[in-house]
Amino acid sequence: MRIKWQNMSVDYKNSKLVIESGILKEGRVSWKSPSNIALIKYWGKHGVQLPRNASISFTLQNAFTETIMEYNSQKNKSVNIDLEFYFEGKSNPAFAEKIKKYFLSISDIFPFVKQLHFTIRSHNSFPHSSGIASSASSMSALSLCLCSLESQIFGTLKNDEEFRKKASYISRLGSGSASRSIYEKIAIWGHFGEIETTSDLYAIPYYEKIHEIFHTYHDDIFIISQGEKAVSSSAGHALMEDNLYASPRYQQAYQRMHHLLIAMEQGDIERFGTIVENEALTLHALMMTSSPSYILMKPNTLEMINRIRQFRKESQQPVYFTLDAGPNIHLLYPDHIYDKIQPFIQNQLVPLCENGYYIPDKVGLGPLELE
Repeated sequence: MRIKWQNMSVDYKNSKLVIESGILKEGRVSWKSPSNIALIKYWGKHGVQLPRNASISFTLQNAFTETIMEYNSQKNKSVNIDLEFYFEGKSNPAFAEKIKKYFLSISDIFPFVKQLHFTIRSHNSFPHSSGIASSASSMSALSLCLCSLESQIFGTLKNDEEFRKKASYISRLGSGSASRSIYEKIAIWGHFGEIETTSDLYAIPYYEKIHEIFHTYHDDIFIISQGEKAVSSSAGHALMEDNLYASPRYQQAYQRMHHLLIAMEQGDIERFGTIVENEALTLHALMMTSSPSYILMKPNTLEMINRIRQFRKESQQPVYFTLDAGPNIHLLYPDHIYDKIQPFIQNQLVPLCENGYYIPDKVGLGPLELE
């Protein structure tokens, strides 16, 4: 699979990654990979999972997927991809079919996926399909398992930088936002002219130039609804193709990226918060102006936004919100005001959550190999 983009070429097609007959032993690999929250949103794509604009995100700590991949010799020689998938301990044939299609699509990169029988077990620390980028954590965990499997069987990818670059590339093919979950703290995905190393093909880590205040930033996730979204993110991206506001949106995203990076490098949390809130509302405005239009926010989403803004005005505390492609609110604030805002969170925000459920989270250290 060779793609040329921004004068760069990445070719991970490798016909040599074939297991020789008689040498395969059964084994397993396992990764815990986090979700992430985009600060500048990617909404709209083209080609093979390529973004229309660059995005930057916080890698989270407590919202994650754990995936165990067990493998042995293929049982059913009559099929291309032979696997079983269990989510939260239960067989999930529908998602198994999605993974089969994904494995088939990357079989020129990992030819050995056609030789093995896989048993994949996965679980999330948060509700699936409710707007916490479950595809980001799940597909990044799966991609990391595949790269570990390649390394385990063939002795390749011993350099951590190359391992993660390939894992990010593979993750992107399953879920664009998953490419960012490979890295700790802060990541950028998508070509951005002001940063030479950025690419549409994979994400890059980007925290060394960012002010340290953002390295420990909090992102508490308030679950307004645990139900599955009415419109998937994939469908939402597709609707951008005919959205009248798509072109100016992509220009706006570039400008906001420029200004956000300056704010994050300088530690300007107020400018940071203003840009991030506007980005969140722009994302949902694009949904409302799609054809057909749709709304993922709920009444309590709007009520929570109003309460956050009112609290910020009255307390002068730098608390801001963002949203992913769903109804749930992410509350962003620096670590040094943690104690000052806990009463507000417990008294004003938690009662608006479904069953009082929320996930206290913060910027994290990225994926972790479990075995």
